[in-house]
Amino acid sequence: MYIAIEVEKHIRKKLKQTLQHLQFPDTIRLETPSSPDFGDLAFPCFSLCSVSKKSPYETAKNILSHLEKPDGVNKMEVHNGYINFWFDTNQILANTLTSIFKKGKEYGILSPKYQKVIVEHTSANPNGPLHVGRARNPIIGDTITRLMKADGFHVESQFYLDDLGKQVAILTWAFHHLDETDLSKKSMDKPDHYAVRFYQKAHELMQQDERIASEIDELVHKSELGDEDAIDMGKRSYEPVLTGISESLSSINISIDNFIPESRFVKNGSVLKVIEQLKQTAYCNEEKGAFYLDLKEFGVKGRSTKFFITRANGTSLYATRDVAYHLWKNSQADQLVNILGEDHKLESQQVNIALELLNADKKPIPVFYSFVSLPGGKMSTRRGRVVYLDDLIEESKQRAFVEVKKRRGKELSKEKMKDIAKVVGVGALRYNIIKVQPEKHIEFKWEEALSFEGNTAPFIQYATARCASILRKSKIESNVIKELCDSQVLTHESEGRLGKQLAKLPIIIDEAAQGFKPHLITQYLFDTASLFNQFYRDCPVLSADNEMVKYSRLGLVLSTKIVLENGLALLGIDGLDEM
Repeated sequence: MYIAIEVEKHIRKKLKQTLQHLQFPDTIRLETPSSPDFGDLAFPCFSLCSVSKKSPYETAKNILSHLEKPDGVNKMEVHNGYINFWFDTNQILANTLTSIFKKGKEYGILSPKYQKVIVEHTSANPNGPLHVGRARNPIIGDTITRLMKADGFHVESQFYLDDLGKQVAILTWAFHHLDETDLSKKSMDKPDHYAVRFYQKAHELMQQDERIASEIDELVHKSELGDEDAIDMGKRSYEPVLTGISESLSSINISIDNFIPESRFVKNGSVLKVIEQLKQTAYCNEEKGAFYLDLKEFGVKGRSTKFFITRANGTSLYATRDVAYHLWKNSQADQLVNILGEDHKLESQQVNIALELLNADKKPIPVFYSFVSLPGGKMSTRRGRVVYLDDLIEESKQRAFVEVKKRRGKELSKEKMKDIAKVVGVGALRYNIIKVQPEKHIEFKWEEALSFEGNTAPFIQYATARCASILRKSKIESNVIKELCDSQVLTHESEGRLGKQLAKLPIIIDEAAQGFKPHLITQYLFDTASLFNQFYRDCPVLSADNEMVKYSRLGLVLSTKIVLENGLALLGIDGLDEM
């Protein structure tokens, strides 16, 4: 068990006892203070003021006056409406360095929880490349998947494949009726960029020719009825697109465990079963042959009160099939998490109401995100098309190469600079998206993402490279450093602050995973790298006063490198030994 987790447990135990004694609600939420000046953990007392009938400050003072100091804590103080706790530095340093040396890349990972979680993310229409606006979905989804795995869950990521929709039907018709000579030049040598031109041309023709629109609608109708031939035709059309999407995701260190086609739930009869069960509820009505649920009593307002589950011709809709998919997921996992764009809030609410009516024992937890835009608010290229994720990835690598060349052009080969630029570029892209809370809009700015100052991936990667450089220059093997490191000689305030920060990684992982807040990891990494820079400024390492201090500070450098790299790995980003 990690020492910081143990101390946190002691704090919770003592707080619980005190709150019960004072007849307060004993639900305890601990926070990491915004600055180490306010301690290592804080207990907010604001919610207790309705019981105490006093100010947050007076409420906190009263609780503190009855609170027995928890094990592992050497100071407790009230600041505004918070009770702040400071860990015992000597105890934390000794235990944390030992734990990091022992666990290495596994440091921060928590004990197994023996629960399975399905994280559904990306789930884009398979008719062309991913575009920038929805780039947050796979990056947030993959990061939450990584975090929940580190928090001890068994996690499976899923891509729900809309293989029955109109987009696939348009693509299918295009491949069977269009010649490549009629299409625009492909923008990139990838199968999804090859296929999207067929889709775009067919979509254009469909708007102009009712006959073509009718043929496409017939494909949709057949596939929604479970026609094997129509579904197989669609599969042969969209599979190259999925290959291209997977290549794009792989280039930013994202892989998906399972692709689940919605046609599965039509073919196995579960969609029909959902429709029949929902028809039996008191909320189902008919309108011109189509069936819908009236959701007024569930708080849904306006035109959205009618949740249609069938069309007039008897076929199901996407959301109906989504209900069947979620019923299946109920049987597959203990917890369901969906990464969704903010434009899917209504549909998510409709699906959850339907699941409630069907007595599903689990409803998905939605993590909604706002979209990404480029400066000026434009999402189109000079060709008048959307900016694809591939374009953003390539530009990220190219811009990173310029930055690396500016700093190391006279020292490194072009190939070495390209290798570094690839890691820096991918890191900048992922980090800049994750550091903003999902529900907040992002305007992606290169000068911010690739800056070597502030809360950015290059700043963190530069800290890992500085750690590696110090360790290389020491010419001392890691196993020797681990053996000779003595935390008792690390008495400088900067050493203590850094050591306590390294101890908090397991706490931050648990908080970020349980709250679906991946941005907490970026803030933690920024704070850790900043504290390392302060330590390096205040405490000479290679020119330390004596050998024992030197070995011990090298142990702190090695530990910092491990923690920074482990934290970056949670974000799908590689550390660097050289920049």
